[in-house]
Amino acid sequence: MNIRPIHHTRFTKTGFEKLQKEYEELKAQRPAVVLDVQKARELGDLKENGYYQASKAKLRSIDSQLMRMAYQLKTAQIVQESATGAIGIGSTVLFSLNGNDKTFQFVGDLEASPSEGKLSLLSPIGRAVEGKKVGDVVEVKTPSGVLKLEIKKIS
Repeated sequence: MNIRPIHHTRFTKTGFEKLQKEYEELKAQRPAVVLDVQKARELGDLKENGYYQASKAKLRSIDSQLMRMAYQLKTAQIVQESATGAIGIGSTVLFSLNGNDKTFQFVGDLEASPSEGKLSLLSPIGRAVEGKKVGDVVEVKTPSGVLKLEIKKIS
């Protein structure tokens, strides 16, 4: 018997709470969608019933999302911010990027949103700077080329 180890998904406390809230909201929507499927089934011919097909697809989508979220909640590891002065989850970092200052917040594995300045430690930049301290200079290979980052401030 081959047992796979559980892969933990790292979250900030805020990110975990947001996922919990989304899960509960989606769970609350499910009964209404089940009712839609039942109403659509009563209309007759299921093969040519667009309402039934759409309702069924929505229910499958909700069930799929609920399963994914339940797994993420079950395997979640809430990472506490550390005060070591090194970059980790929860750190907000001011970089000098090719002469321009740029601030990024490092968040949990599934919380990243580069357009909002939120990066995961699984990203190319995150992997390169994890554990680094103020004053360190790091070169990061990205699809658009090599970036030279100087760490100016960690909070």
